[in-house]
Amino acid sequence: MRDSTSPSWTGVVRHLHKTPRAFLPMESFDELRLVAGKGIEGDRYMIGQESGFYSHKPEEGRQITLFEVETLEALARDARITLLPEEHRRNVTVEGVPLNHLVGRKFWLGQTLLEATRLSTPCRHIEEILGKAVFDPMINRSGLNCRILEGGVVRIGDVLRPF
Repeated sequence: MRDSTSPSWTGVVRHLHKTPRAFLPMESFDELRLVAGKGIEGDRYMIGQESGFYSHKPEEGRQITLFEVETLEALARDARITLLPEEHRRNVTVEGVPLNHLVGRKFWLGQTLLEATRLSTPCRHIEEILGKAVFDPMINRSGLNCRILEGGVVRIGDVLRPF
């Protein structure tokens, strides 16, 4: 009999992205190096080197951001909006995990340990960059902001699992 208090979900990393500055396109990578307490090497929001759109609002809990493949599918199905993984402006696209349920929890992303700090909120800035009306359809499904507790390398195909 399974212990009902232990989570039984797992997810998979499908896409990895970062960009060195605001307004530049997100670039795809096979792996990203995460630095505990700082962020992603070479990303616009790495603490101490911020150059992103929201860098004037520093936030420790926004060291890495995640997004669901299932949201991309829902946008296409329900809103007839094609949004590519590099267009949502989050760092990691995962499949198989309802990210909204992880707020306040720690979890493993490959060999790294993250703590989900809050849900990401959509912004009008993304509509300006993309020229797509994604703000309203992305409310409550715009991804997850996290703090990096234990750094390391994250790769496409890595598993997201409970702590």
